[in-house]
Amino acid sequence: MKGTNEQRAGLLSGIGAYGLWGIVPLFWPLLKPSGAIEILAHRMVWSLAVVGIALLALRRWAWIGELIRQPKKLGLITVAAAVITVNWGLYIWAVNSGHVVEASLGYFINPLVTIAMGVLLLGERLRPVQWMAVGTGVAAVLVLAIGYGRPPWISLTLAFSFATYGLVKKKVNMGGLESLTAETAVLFVPALGYLLWLGAQGDATFVSGGAGHAALLAATGVVTATPLVLFGAAAIRVPLSTLGLLQYLAPVFQFILGIFYFHEAMPPERWAGFALVWLALTLLTWDAFRAARRTRAQAARLAATTPTPAAPEQTLPPLPADEDSSPYAAREH
Repeated sequence: MKGTNEQRAGLLSGIGAYGLWGIVPLFWPLLKPSGAIEILAHRMVWSLAVVGIALLALRRWAWIGELIRQPKKLGLITVAAAVITVNWGLYIWAVNSGHVVEASLGYFINPLVTIAMGVLLLGERLRPVQWMAVGTGVAAVLVLAIGYGRPPWISLTLAFSFATYGLVKKKVNMGGLESLTAETAVLFVPALGYLLWLGAQGDATFVSGGAGHAALLAATGVVTATPLVLFGAAAIRVPLSTLGLLQYLAPVFQFILGIFYFHEAMPPERWAGFALVWLALTLLTWDAFRAARRTRAQAARLAATTPTPAAPEQTLPPLPADEDSSPYAAREH
């Protein structure tokens, strides 16, 4: 029962995380007339405040000293911070500039870009179906480029920046809360400096926009940290295959919002491009499940054919039934 409850809690946490990431386009327009860079700077500053309070409550500070003593890891954290800055900033600009659908495409094709980077940078080998998925993704980008009259650069930049971020995070190998704290700590000084400069120029909206607007800007920290905490709770409770499926919730919600809430245009050629992307993701997901099922079957066959070691011959006289001090009893557990 406990395991079932843990999995249910993990599934709900995962749905909550990706659901919040999916509906976040509703939040950024509330911050107008603030520009994308000002919103981004507030997001960096207030995110550090939120995760700092969380770490203080959890008393998880030991990792900071270890990180400071590892210059290479600090360098990777800085790279991750720079890449996620590009991703966050472009995403906020895209949403507030009427490109929600194109932004959602970036997160649809992100798994395909991640696989391509694995081949190009890590020398990974792809299975035939994975090659088909990547090829279909490339065809989708070409169709969308024709439909938009230009390459879908917002989608591609979001996809490549987030894939690069994931690659660097994998090398850093830190928990979600800790890594976000380290990254926002790197970003805090330039972000705060920009906000102070903006205030000195008289262009800051934090004060001029009123108390409600200031509260919304401060809430960017909660909007950033909450889904990450939920994701962390899900990651330790549900299988990676489940998380892999849940990740599509965010771009699906964003796509639906772009069409039905923001009323963005979807001419036939864009539908064709998105259909190709969805086909590629279907191939990718099917191949991943098939590979996982094959791996489990091989493990089961190996376990069935491995001979069980013979039990050591008992040389001690048998003990009474109520005796629990036998060395053999300890071995059985």
